[in-house]
Amino acid sequence: MTDQGELQRPALNFVLMMAALFSTIALSIDAMLPALPEIAASLSPDAPNRAQIVVTSFVLGMGIGTLFAGPLSDAYGRKPAIIAGLGLYALGALGCYFANDLNSLLAARVIQGLGAAAPRVVGSAMIRDLYKGRAMAQVLSLIMTIFTLMPAIAPLMGQGIIAWGGWHIIFLFFIAFAALNLVWVGLFQPETLPPTQRRSLNLRKLVQGLREVLAQRIVLVSTAVQSLVLGGLFGTLSSLQGIFEQRFDRADSFPLWFGLIALLSSMGAFANARLVQRLGMRRMVAGALWGMFAASALLAGDGALHLLRAPLDFALLLAWAVMIFAAMGLTLGNLSAMALEPLGHLAGMASSAVTALSTVAAVVLAMPLGLAFNGTALPLALGVCGFAAAALGVLRLMQVHD
Repeated sequence: MTDQGELQRPALNFVLMMAALFSTIALSIDAMLPALPEIAASLSPDAPNRAQIVVTSFVLGMGIGTLFAGPLSDAYGRKPAIIAGLGLYALGALGCYFANDLNSLLAARVIQGLGAAAPRVVGSAMIRDLYKGRAMAQVLSLIMTIFTLMPAIAPLMGQGIIAWGGWHIIFLFFIAFAALNLVWVGLFQPETLPPTQRRSLNLRKLVQGLREVLAQRIVLVSTAVQSLVLGGLFGTLSSLQGIFEQRFDRADSFPLWFGLIALLSSMGAFANARLVQRLGMRRMVAGALWGMFAASALLAGDGALHLLRAPLDFALLLAWAVMIFAAMGLTLGNLSAMALEPLGHLAGMASSAVTALSTVAAVVLAMPLGLAFNGTALPLALGVCGFAAAALGVLRLMQVHD
């Protein structure tokens, strides 16, 4: 296992594979964004804002799924858990393909999210099996740098698929992507958790393990901060397409702008990979949160006072979105690494607990934020500004010298 001071260059196949597994979630969300107007028109014409729940229902399923993915991987190994998750994800995508009403679509999206939890959570546990401390944070940053290519191209892919065959066809593409990952992991990735280190799937031991995880102050603080950061992210994903369409009349070019935002924001993960060894994880997180707060305050101020005229108001929105997405690369990997640092013997359980709690809490925060959308960026900017301020307050409770 690689420790803080002796980071070795990770195998390229491993980094690319982990990036592909992590991309399952980004693809499942971002490729759907251009489809939201069509889904609203065909399945929810009387309440078009409900189409946003296609995003948060997937995230909700993912949050619930993380409760099970980690412990299952601790008991049966990392590879079987990832393969089973990918199979469930594909089954949910198939249900979405055949859905002919919004409720059926949302139910299938929850199933799809349940399956998507395994690649993300068990992938993190697999990384923890091999790395720890700042080395783990740096490897996660390298993976996130590659991973950010998916948000850059996913909306364009979604738009192209919709133009070719309608929004239902997107789910067949999800099935193909899951199959590719399944073959990649099954044939080319060795198991990282030896049978001698596995924990039996015993309810009493699971409860004991969960108590041990939640007894760690750093886990609770990291989870709370991740909840607030992800709440801002999911709220942004739910509303951004609508802002482009209704505020700026740029619905057709949204995938191109979203791709540009994703590419520029990838510098966050790249910067973290270069700087985290020198500055430390907590300082990187704090800097990103201050950036989120300042950018959101500026956007909210412009939305309330209408200080900027076109095209400067649109440029401000783009700069704000880049800051929000860049903050993901500067915070999430560091927070996960800090939370998992003292829990290597419970990496699967710890990864599950942190991801499940932060994701479900983020959905609870993001859903009212998305439904508050009024055609402008003001509700979103105010909400994200509040989340960033709260996260900075919670981060002060973290007593760690990384």
